[in-house]
Amino acid sequence: MTDPDVLIAGETLIDLFPTTPGPLADAETFERRAGGAPANLAVAMTRLGTAPYLWTRLGADPFGEHLADVLETQGVPDRFVEVDADRKTAHTLVGDDPAADQSFVFYKEATATMAMEPGTVPDETLANLEWVHFGGVMLCEAPVRTAMLDLAERAQAQDCTVSFDPNTREDLWPDPADLEPTMRRALELADVVKTDREDLSILLETIDQDIASVAEELLASGPHTVFLTRGADGTYGMATADAPWGPAETDQPTFDVDAVDTTGAGDAFTAGTITALLAGRSLPDAVTFGNAVGALATTETGAMEPLPDREAVERLIAAQ
Repeated sequence: MTDPDVLIAGETLIDLFPTTPGPLADAETFERRAGGAPANLAVAMTRLGTAPYLWTRLGADPFGEHLADVLETQGVPDRFVEVDADRKTAHTLVGDDPAADQSFVFYKEATATMAMEPGTVPDETLANLEWVHFGGVMLCEAPVRTAMLDLAERAQAQDCTVSFDPNTREDLWPDPADLEPTMRRALELADVVKTDREDLSILLETIDQDIASVAEELLASGPHTVFLTRGADGTYGMATADAPWGPAETDQPTFDVDAVDTTGAGDAFTAGTITALLAGRSLPDAVTFGNAVGALATTETGAMEPLPDREAVERLIAAQ
């Protein structure tokens, strides 16, 4: 078996879904699901036939044991799956209440999940990778913030394509003043950014302008490629001449499926798009492929269970 060409960095955690709809405060029972945006992405890419490394940290507790088993069962390489003997694994309550102000409640304080350390992935590994991806949840506090930015800096120096999903959750930041400068630094280090108009609203002067203006503002901050997801309205993509697949612009509709749960759909889109771009597809084709992966990921509850294989994705594209 050849070594992976891709490394995904960030959280693997437990998502707890209420078994009945309504406010989280009224929920009496929950169902456990493996989650965390980077872990979702790694499993999605593995199902599509491109198993990446996943650099993540689990606690030596029942949640951590379960997540390690899930990653192993899904075929994700375990070289950079760390186990922390002294800390617990983070978990999240996932709300099912349209009237709620907050659909996710994240329990992360003093967990193994947030204790990743700089230098864990050696330069020799980065030198043999084509792509490195990291997410914004891991930027909310030290020391894991330093670990993520260090990884991105060293990956950039090794000529990896670096992608970034801000996944901005302002309530996770102990010091809100850190959010804007940290996100701007992450954008400077990224070649590819997947986000949406609202996710980076605190940074954007073009927030109320057309989608192309939003993409152009983000491109001016560092990346050569931007993907802006819009839920049921599809995905907009723009790349400059600096991109291997650019210059290009595309606006692709979503796919019509019977959606049950959108948790992890954005991660599935990212997995599909990275997979397609690594295979040499054009920007429009990559967005179409990513949209199909994202759509199929909404057809069951949970972020990992409904993730499709390549054949299912190609069938959906061919059918529509």
